[in-house]
Amino acid sequence: MSKPAHWQLPAVDEDEVSRLASALGIHEPAARVLVNRGYADPAAARRFLDASLSDLHDPFLLKDLQPAVERLWEAVRGGEKIRLYGDYDADGTTAVVLLKTVIQLAGGDVSHHVPDRLKDGYGMRVEAIARAAGDGVSLVVSVDTGIRAAEAVKEAARLGVDVIITDHHLPEAKLPPALAVLNPNRADDTYPDKNLCGAGVAFKLAQALLGKLGWPEAKLRRMTESLLKLVAIGTVADVVPLTGENRILVKHGLEGLGDLRNPGLRALFEVAGFTEGQAPTAGQIAFRIAPRLNAAGRMANANDVIDLLSTGDEVRAHELAAQLHAFNQERQQTENDIIQSILEECSRTPVGDDQAALVVSGPGWHRGVVGIVANRLVERFHRPVIVLSEDAQDGLAQGSGRSVPKLHLLEALESMPELFERFGGHRQAVGVSLRIEKVEEFRSRLNAYAAARLAKDDFRSQIDLDAAIKFGEVTDESVAEILRLAPFGAGNPTPLFCIFDVEVASAPVIWKQRHVRLRLRQNGRTLACRAWNFAERIEEVQAGARVDAVVQFEPDPYSQSRGYSPWCVTLRDVRTTK
Repeated sequence: MSKPAHWQLPAVDEDEVSRLASALGIHEPAARVLVNRGYADPAAARRFLDASLSDLHDPFLLKDLQPAVERLWEAVRGGEKIRLYGDYDADGTTAVVLLKTVIQLAGGDVSHHVPDRLKDGYGMRVEAIARAAGDGVSLVVSVDTGIRAAEAVKEAARLGVDVIITDHHLPEAKLPPALAVLNPNRADDTYPDKNLCGAGVAFKLAQALLGKLGWPEAKLRRMTESLLKLVAIGTVADVVPLTGENRILVKHGLEGLGDLRNPGLRALFEVAGFTEGQAPTAGQIAFRIAPRLNAAGRMANANDVIDLLSTGDEVRAHELAAQLHAFNQERQQTENDIIQSILEECSRTPVGDDQAALVVSGPGWHRGVVGIVANRLVERFHRPVIVLSEDAQDGLAQGSGRSVPKLHLLEALESMPELFERFGGHRQAVGVSLRIEKVEEFRSRLNAYAAARLAKDDFRSQIDLDAAIKFGEVTDESVAEILRLAPFGAGNPTPLFCIFDVEVASAPVIWKQRHVRLRLRQNGRTLACRAWNFAERIEEVQAGARVDAVVQFEPDPYSQSRGYSPWCVTLRDVRTTK
């Protein structure tokens, strides 16, 4: 059994909370969350809550945006062939569709290329650039990739092809010699928000290109709002912080997704179980839409996603959406099989505190799912994990890694670059390729690197609470104010509240074999709760038990449709009251 989670409850200045609650006209639970998250100033809190499109930064604050849009506009007006070079994940594919749509609206001749994950691997490849040149392409625009593609950019220059890079991944010390490099994470870029994803950076270039068309303000706004639907999906799928500009982009994009005109998006939302006209939450995008988009690039080819989001044919849209759904089911089974094999090995040789980082490797594991497997293992073991698939034919072990907040995984790889054929990524996620015979050395060196930077307590899960709450503070109005802090996700997680000394009011009920329903009582007030994957802990929540509980509040349209409160309570953790 894993160690109990450590609950981290911040100290909150209640006078500060009261002042903010009074200034905003809200109840104290939401005010406590705002203060805890750095929005104690009423003006800053209002900006956070309003998340207005007018607060988006000028795209021209991005370094190289001016020469990029001028070259793109020149190519559009001159009838040059433009090729978008995208990535195969949901961020990359939504960004390709977004930018391709705008270039076509401007009258440009544009095609796209997305590499095959298994055949081509990650990043821009020299051979793909050569094919583009052979097709008469004179301008390549990378989307969500390219920041470490110096060789491909040099080949483009040799062939007379200009390259504009749009990316958000961390660059090397020397940038590729492209005509323009749009990346807020450039060391010399002073852009105010460093957290844009690939779709967000592509959106900035699209904004600048739309500004060349001379459209009325109202038409520009309508087009911007339409594009934000794709930006929201790409941003949530890429798990970047939902703060700053990302919060604005996602909030407005999610609202727009309640009114779907795109046949592909309509079909996709239908197979994902959404009701027509239902605006999704960020969590629903993360768990129901993004996996289906990512499944194409993992199990087959991401061009299916671009075709889905680009088609105007309703029948074709439904065929493609069903295909993505099937790919996702296949992905889930493949992922579960690999995880099970790893956990069986861990049961024979348990993971100890001397293993500060894990490198697991197996022959023939599907490379399309190893990143998800790594993520699941990080959640279970609370330490960095690299999962590699070995191919005896080419002698390579290729895969992905995920990290814990306290370890910068890309910096770890940069400390041992001689081990790899290729590597890249960012703080929390990386991709690697190395010779099979070097895997054991990699395992040893990564473990030593992590051991020097992580303590034993870092291998224990931590629940970061926002505030304590009492049942008497839970009302329709106070919960609505808490939910107004959405969209929730990375950087702005769903608020977690601790409730001290509550009684389990009735016998818990297991449903669907894994989940639990129960009722909690405090000072005569009873709240119904659901607890996901809690069946194995049912002995801790027997009737009459007195516990401290961690809960979160979530929208509940089904409850609302039946005339009850439009929210529900989810139990996240319990411990015996001291």
